[in-house]
Amino acid sequence: MSERTYNILFLCTGNSARSIMAECIMNSEGLGRFKAFSAGSFPAGRVHPYTLETLQHMYLSVDGLRSKSWDEFAQPDAPAMDFVLTVCDQAAGEVCPVWPGHPISAHWGVEDPVAVAESEDAKRKAFHDAFLILKRRIDLFLSLPHAALDRMALHHEVQQVGQQ
Repeated sequence: MSERTYNILFLCTGNSARSIMAECIMNSEGLGRFKAFSAGSFPAGRVHPYTLETLQHMYLSVDGLRSKSWDEFAQPDAPAMDFVLTVCDQAAGEVCPVWPGHPISAHWGVEDPVAVAESEDAKRKAFHDAFLILKRRIDLFLSLPHAALDRMALHHEVQQVGQQ
C-alpha cells in the first residue's frame, strides 16, 4: 500500500528565489511523499541567476524552473493543495486567493536575498543563507509525524517550523 502524496505550494512575491528554492528542496527531500510547487503574487518573470547557481551548487536539479503567478494554482484544473506556505514577509501581508479544500497554511518568513545590495560575495552569501534556512525548515517539516497528527495539531506544528 502506497502512502499518499501531499501537494505543497510555496508562495513569495517575486517567485524568483526563496519559493523556488523551497520547491526544489522539498521535491528533492520529500521523496515522493510531497510534490512541491512555487508561485508568486507578482512574479518576476525569471528565476534569479543566484538562485540557479545556489541550487546547482547544492546538487539540485533546476530543470523546468520558472517564475509563475499564484493564479495558476487557483484555477479549477490546478492540483489540490494540502499545504500553502508563504516564505517572505510581503506575501504574508497580502490577500491570498481562497484555496480549494482549505489547505493548511503557515508563514515561514525568510529574508529576501534579492534585496541585498552589497558586493557579489554578500549577495551569494545571502542566497546561500536563505537556502540553508529553508532546508532546515523543510527538514523539520519532513520529520513531523503527518499521519499521526490531527489537522489542528499539524497546523500548529507547521507554523512552529516557521519560527525556527
